[in-house]
Amino acid sequence: MNKGKTLLAQVLEFIPKYEFDKLVDKYKGNYKAQEFSCWEQYICMSFAQLTGRESLRDIETCLHTVSNKLYHCGIKSKVAKSTLAYWNETRDWRIYAELAQLLIATARPLYKGDNDFLKDLDASVYAFDSTTIDLCLTLFPWAKFRKTKAAIKAHTLLDLQGNIPAWLFITDGSVHDVNALDVLPIEAGAYYVMDKGYVDFKRLYTIHQASAFWITRAKDNFSYTRQYSKTVDKEVGIICDQIGVLKRESAYQNYPEKIRRIKYYDSISQVTYIFITNNMLLSASMVAALYKQRWQVELFFKWIKQHLKIKSFFGTSRNAVYTQIWIAVSVYVLIAIIKKNLKSEHSLYTLLQKLSVCIFEKIPIQQAFKEIELQKAETTIANQLNLF
Repeated sequence: MNKGKTLLAQVLEFIPKYEFDKLVDKYKGNYKAQEFSCWEQYICMSFAQLTGRESLRDIETCLHTVSNKLYHCGIKSKVAKSTLAYWNETRDWRIYAELAQLLIATARPLYKGDNDFLKDLDASVYAFDSTTIDLCLTLFPWAKFRKTKAAIKAHTLLDLQGNIPAWLFITDGSVHDVNALDVLPIEAGAYYVMDKGYVDFKRLYTIHQASAFWITRAKDNFSYTRQYSKTVDKEVGIICDQIGVLKRESAYQNYPEKIRRIKYYDSISQVTYIFITNNMLLSASMVAALYKQRWQVELFFKWIKQHLKIKSFFGTSRNAVYTQIWIAVSVYVLIAIIKKNLKSEHSLYTLLQKLSVCIFEKIPIQQAFKEIELQKAETTIANQLNLF
């Protein structure tokens, strides 16, 4: 890397600028924009995500403080709160959504094989769930949820190989989780792990017909006719492993194929779970273990809500909100790509924290992340306690 470049400029080099420009042309993002291009908007909003800015005024003030360094980062126009607000409201959010998808396509192969538990499973494994982001009804009247409350939902398909979001779909809070299955992209041979809120046998049958596998938990009113049972190993917590069909006629019409029912006792939490799946070949303990991996999507939601700006927004329109969320996702994936390219063993959080305080330092990015390792080593051999 060029030692004369800031860390922000070096981070942005991992984005395929040619592909970004094609997206801008596709959605006419720079139409009638004599200054402050889409690229400049993306840089400013990414800076806000990387450094945890609280408002547009906060972004403007911080960037004005380092105005002599902005040109070489790609910001050639004057950064003003009103300019940022206007373009967040008017520029098509799909530019940044498709950019995030491009980065996801780059990141996923880098993390293939990282999950040791899934190495022996020659298939993609996804966890599917949604997270609700509460909003003020007065400021966001378009985000319908309840009579006195507004919200949006981010329906996320997480690739469990590297905890990279493979697909994301944003809706109003009033949209039930199960409806997201109607637009979920299905990959033949893949495993889709979901909680029992997604039990809709007509939709699950669509996944089955696409030659994919689903794993979920049975609802309390699950009605089932057992046809035969498999031999189980009760020492690992498997109580029963049954093959059968749905008992109710209406449900059977929606799903006329066999379903596997596994009853499992978790000795750690001392809770009994009932899993259902259309996969007849995996061991019962493996089905239970795959469902346990679903918790990774909850950790992903927790991480992005804690470390990125997706709980409070810089604009109130649908376009501004969607723009901010997709740029946040792209920043998450971008840091994941950098982590792999630099072969860093540190967490995304550690790398993000380092960037947040050194974003305009003119040091090679490898050196910046190497210093983390040195600091960690010094902390390990220190003879006195550190307050921070």
